[in-house]
Amino acid sequence: MCAAGNHRDPIAVAIDDNAAAGIDASASLIKNLVVANHILFDQNVVDAFGHVSVRHDKRPDRFLLARNVAPGRVAADDIVEFTLDGEAVNANGRNVYLERFIHGEIYRRREDVQSVVHSHSHAIVPLSIVKGMRMRPVFHMAGFIGQGAPVFEIREAGGESTDLLISSSQLGRALAEKFDSSDIVLMRGHGSTVVGQSIQQAVYRAVYAELNARYQLEAMQLGEVVHLTEGESRAAVRNVEAQMHRPWDLWVEQARARRAAG
Repeated sequence: MCAAGNHRDPIAVAIDDNAAAGIDASASLIKNLVVANHILFDQNVVDAFGHVSVRHDKRPDRFLLARNVAPGRVAADDIVEFTLDGEAVNANGRNVYLERFIHGEIYRRREDVQSVVHSHSHAIVPLSIVKGMRMRPVFHMAGFIGQGAPVFEIREAGGESTDLLISSSQLGRALAEKFDSSDIVLMRGHGSTVVGQSIQQAVYRAVYAELNARYQLEAMQLGEVVHLTEGESRAAVRNVEAQMHRPWDLWVEQARARRAAG
């Protein structure tokens, strides 16, 4: 469990390729996964930490996730294929994310989910640690939050002395259970995980979840906050998310321009 430079890295591990190789994922899917990493970095959802995955487009029992590297630096050659158990197909001795179990167990439990984003976005973390406070949708871009994002308490699954990381299938399964009734789950003292039926939808939701948290925190300082009703949330998901190609296309263009500029 060593990172480059012989320093111990508690959130990365080098694993053997124990899963059999199969048909390759499409080049376009890998391309979208790479740009998704860059968008999430550009939009301040992830920094040096956090990750986004996508279900394999030809094998639903596999998913794609970058090796252990900062999201803003991900390239196509960094993408690794995994089984839902977190076994690597083509890591080739490289370090991978310890928390790959977040992704595998959600894909196992939710067959509709095609992409998963895990982040430590700054405005969301405070809402994960205040008792009696829930993250709720406050504007029309965040209807997917529903009537309140559940909070995953790792102590209930891992005891009082974990490092808060989802470092095993057992912890991944406990987290995945929270997605039975929600598309976003806050993780106490850690961050959040968001799912979508496409990589575009998952990225859209991760970006607007961070904005919603920021607006909610700012509004709470001014007075009583008005949240979206259940009906408003459903209508917003149905009508607003139908336009998610607009921000996606813009974010792709911005991400490419910034990298071209060096």
